[in-house]
Amino acid sequence: MSKPLILVTNDDGILSTGLDPLIRAAEAHGEVWVVAPDSEKSGVSHAITLTEPLRYTQVGQRRFALNGTPVDCVFIGLNHILPRRPDFVFSGVNRGPNLGFDVLYSGTVGAAMEGTIQKVPSAAFSMVSKGSFDFSEIGAAVDSMVARIVLNGVPDGVTLNVNIPDRTIGEFKGFKVTRLGNRQYSNEVLTREDPRGGKYLWVGGTRVTNELSPDSDTGAVAEGWGSISPVSPDLMAHHAVKHLAWANVPDDQE
Repeated sequence: MSKPLILVTNDDGILSTGLDPLIRAAEAHGEVWVVAPDSEKSGVSHAITLTEPLRYTQVGQRRFALNGTPVDCVFIGLNHILPRRPDFVFSGVNRGPNLGFDVLYSGTVGAAMEGTIQKVPSAAFSMVSKGSFDFSEIGAAVDSMVARIVLNGVPDGVTLNVNIPDRTIGEFKGFKVTRLGNRQYSNEVLTREDPRGGKYLWVGGTRVTNELSPDSDTGAVAEGWGSISPVSPDLMAHHAVKHLAWANVPDDQE
């Protein structure tokens, strides 16, 4: 029986040290291929490149840098670079949290979601820290979670969004399954001036308000837990369908 084939990617770029613990954890369970952006692509969500050419460069054994988004990396990896369809897609480890509404903006989560859309069991990993992001501190936790995912799999149509706090947040207590919490950024738009006197804008959002309910990812991480939130690319608001009965009107009855 062949070893599992695992695709690893991220949104911080091929040079990010956050790739290292995820690659090492995955290598304990299978053959690892890395396809990651050639530069940082944080905050690009589920963007895919349709109007510009994509190019990739091999930078090591089974390692490739692509001039595209994290979703491009998964799509090109699955459909062009890898020798066969992978058994898992792992994205991360992101430098910073992806909690609550972050999942809508995150390239890390976007890449894992693309794996889910392509019907490959997928998970996104992020580190939560108030310090300098020493990824070696969370290596054991990444190893543990990757092992559990490989052993138990991922439910169909679901992406696992994993956030791991380091000791600057609190003593690590283990993992728990959570829901997405309410995480709100402030809405500053900062005006700056370039060397030639031109004005430009910089999105602020430096103040963050987190829900602290223990069943939420934001609350769990604040208490030292690693959070595992099952999320889905299915954005359909199923609960709202019955409330839109007023829209079911044939044209000839308008």
